[in-house]
Amino acid sequence: MSETHADSSKYYIPHGSPWPITGSVALFCLMFGAVSFLNGWFGGWAFIPGAAILAFMFFGWFSTVIGESERGIFNMSVDRSFRMGMIWFIFSEVMFFAAFFGALFYARQLSVPWIGGLGVKTLNKLFLWKDFDPAWPSNGPAHLGPRDNGTFETIQAFGIPALNTAILLTSGLTVTLAHHALRAGHRGALKFWLACTFLLGFTFVGFQAHEYGEAYRDLGLRLSTGIYGSTFFMLTGFHGLHVTIGTIMLLIIWLRTLRGHFTPTRHFAFEAVAWYWHFVDVVWLGLFIFVYWV
Repeated sequence: MSETHADSSKYYIPHGSPWPITGSVALFCLMFGAVSFLNGWFGGWAFIPGAAILAFMFFGWFSTVIGESERGIFNMSVDRSFRMGMIWFIFSEVMFFAAFFGALFYARQLSVPWIGGLGVKTLNKLFLWKDFDPAWPSNGPAHLGPRDNGTFETIQAFGIPALNTAILLTSGLTVTLAHHALRAGHRGALKFWLACTFLLGFTFVGFQAHEYGEAYRDLGLRLSTGIYGSTFFMLTGFHGLHVTIGTIMLLIIWLRTLRGHFTPTRHFAFEAVAWYWHFVDVVWLGLFIFVYWV
């Protein structure tokens, strides 16, 4: 990246851009695809137009912003606005997962015990669900799930989940080493540790896909398996989506380092992805403890 940057007394205002409206169209098409899929109108094909437009938008918009950055247009005021934007974005993601963890807590500590007649809901046990065992994990008094007898099995914490925990914690270390290498000007170490990080990310996603396949085929555990199935797949599935997005971001940053982008003093894009990756690590620790372990 060029060390020549715009006058710090001025703030860069981007020219008219087609990318925001393109992104809006892409999101509308994705939502229409989701509605179509849930109602059985066009099957999974309904997602393809929205996904294609979204990918086109990302390539175009990222290319524009990267080009502006490499030309030295962004001064420190713009850099600070980028940082504040990323901080607020990560905060919104924290609130997103807080809502799902809150749903898990409510179901596990309040709703399921109440259905079983514990606490202040003793009449539920007498008149509504006499045979319901309010133990966790539970698929509810209706015993929802793909098996005829309503049973299901959980994924053991000290198997693939523990392995994935080790993978993500290691990736947090490698991205930190990459950051230190960038700040020290060691480009070779930067490329190596960054490559290790996104390879570990893809490995995590691969193991999670294997875990999901086993859950669907052998354990009777699906999104439709009552409250446990829905909270399990919503939490782990959205986290897996975040890991996938973060890994793609790391890959893009790695490709940019191969082209000589970033300097020891100006590398916000790298820092933003590193922040996001550490956030993904922390969320996974919560998932491992409260979804898989306890």
